[in-house]
Amino acid sequence: MQDVSLPAPLVVGIDVGGTKTHLRAVAGPDLIADRVRASTGWRPHDPVAAAGWLAALVAESLPRGSRPAAVAVGGHACETPRQCAQIRTALQLHFDAPALVVGDAELLVPAAGLDKGVGLVAGTGSVAVGRLPDGSPLQVGGWGAVLGDEGGSAGLVREAVRAVWAAHDRGDTPDALAEGLVAAFEVAEVPALGAALESAQDVSADWGGHAPVVFAAAEAGSALARAVVAEGGRSLAGLVARLASRGVPVDDVVVAGGTILAQPALYDAFVAALTESVPHACPAPLRVPPVLGAIALSSSLL
Repeated sequence: MQDVSLPAPLVVGIDVGGTKTHLRAVAGPDLIADRVRASTGWRPHDPVAAAGWLAALVAESLPRGSRPAAVAVGGHACETPRQCAQIRTALQLHFDAPALVVGDAELLVPAAGLDKGVGLVAGTGSVAVGRLPDGSPLQVGGWGAVLGDEGGSAGLVREAVRAVWAAHDRGDTPDALAEGLVAAFEVAEVPALGAALESAQDVSADWGGHAPVVFAAAEAGSALARAVVAEGGRSLAGLVARLASRGVPVDDVVVAGGTILAQPALYDAFVAALTESVPHACPAPLRVPPVLGAIALSSSLL
């Protein structure tokens, strides 16, 4: 293996999302590697397997002979400090370099160039993270499509089905939301939606993939769909309020996720609810790749 001469220490940042993973490596101002690949094979609940997956990704992405001076990872489904620490310990067996592993939502605040604040993600799922004044990480939400993830695409679809079921039980004529869901899940009538939800192979992905139906119905005038979107926004604001109630600084809220950033109706509902519940919080969408937060964290390890 030949040595690679670089102008500065080589730092690696990795953003492991639920669908895709983004690795970036820099040496000072120079971009050394920038790679996006599928997150297939990522197993965060198996620290040894997760560390091996990350180490293989680094080896495949960096120039031959180069070694990272520091590695920071934001990992999807890294849900507790203990879990992240276990992956970090296993990862350091692969590299003679400092490493840090956090949940992927923790990349948002440093990616935005901030020292403190809240990272809020509303994509397929939803979660909010921040740090207490003593630096301890705190996460709320992120409980998956069956139990939580309100405001994420899967949670919105779940609540939309509940809404059309309730309307059906009241004897209401099916509206645009009911018609859209019946068509999307390829069932004959509203009562069959339950079995369609339960038969999903990948609950989060399969449910979440139908979220555009909810927003389309809201635009078409469905009062049910509009109520579901509004409640989703309130639920997301509630995550920030929960962090604030536990002592996390929430003056800045960095927002990311394919659902909330692609759907102005949900973002506007979130902002309106946040203004009411946490007036001093200032939300802003993240306009740069979250992997920049991993680079910032990796650089801080040197």
